[in-house]
Amino acid sequence: MASLSLTSVTLPLLALLSSVLSVTDAVACYGKDKTALLELKKSLNNPYHLPSWTPNTDCCDWYGVTCDTNTGRVSELAIFAGNLTGKIPDSIGKLTALTQLTLRKLDLYGEISPNIRLLRKLTFLSLDWNRFSGQIPEWLRELNGLTFLDLSFNQFTGKIPATLSQLPNLVTLHLDRNQLSGEIPASFGLFRGNTPYLFLSHNGLSGPVPKSLGSIDFERIDISRNLLEGDVSHLFGATKSTFSIDISRNKFVFDFGKVGLPKGLTALDINHNAIYGKIPNSIVGLDNIQLFNASYNRLCGAIPQGGEMKGFGASSYIHNKCLCGSPLPACA
Repeated sequence: MASLSLTSVTLPLLALLSSVLSVTDAVACYGKDKTALLELKKSLNNPYHLPSWTPNTDCCDWYGVTCDTNTGRVSELAIFAGNLTGKIPDSIGKLTALTQLTLRKLDLYGEISPNIRLLRKLTFLSLDWNRFSGQIPEWLRELNGLTFLDLSFNQFTGKIPATLSQLPNLVTLHLDRNQLSGEIPASFGLFRGNTPYLFLSHNGLSGPVPKSLGSIDFERIDISRNLLEGDVSHLFGATKSTFSIDISRNKFVFDFGKVGLPKGLTALDINHNAIYGKIPNSIVGLDNIQLFNASYNRLCGAIPQGGEMKGFGASSYIHNKCLCGSPLPACA
């Protein structure tokens, strides 16, 4: 019984000692990364917002910082929605082990530091909801590992760099809610990556949508609230897997009755254009549709009845040329 009692005491002590040793053996923050982070804090003009970022503590324990447990290198940096203002310092380029960088809903301004191009391991870059300005830099094409790029809700001007299509692994591109102008690059139909999510809304983009974009099976595409024009029917297709299409508030002109609708659509917004023809009967076969708006166009004919379409009211159809039938007045 004595030996059993000794074992029952010894085993928990060994487990506790092992856990303490594992913490003690953890690799501390890499010194040069720590210096770079402190320079970033200094540039943000509000030292009180990052109270854990102090020289005498391990930066792997700081708010928003994630380190590689084997090397101590900073692998992820994520700062959200703080009362911070300033520019991204060039020292950001010293964090060469970063795979994810998120600086969103702050008050950062000016051009993006070109030293971000040194972060060749980046897969995720989110700089949305700031006041960044100037042109979207061409050097972004050098970040070959990017799968996600979000520059939305900023003040970028000029044309969209055609070279973004050279990013071989890009899946999601957010350039919406800026002040971009010019045409959508034709190269966007030749993305080397997958890019099934494309967001270009709320800009000043003009001209036709390149036919090349019809070759991409977008899962979600939003090009609403621009000055785009012409025929955009090539974005549709009954065999595509697209679940959300928003082309509203542009100057598009095409026959809606002749397009094939992706069967998995959950959202379709074509309002405020000059789209004509009938609403295709295939629309009643969209079993997952949750949002539909075809108002303020030149559509005509009887509204298809049945399926999930019965859930949409008159506001989805008003201000067209001659649509009729429920929920609008009956056809003559």
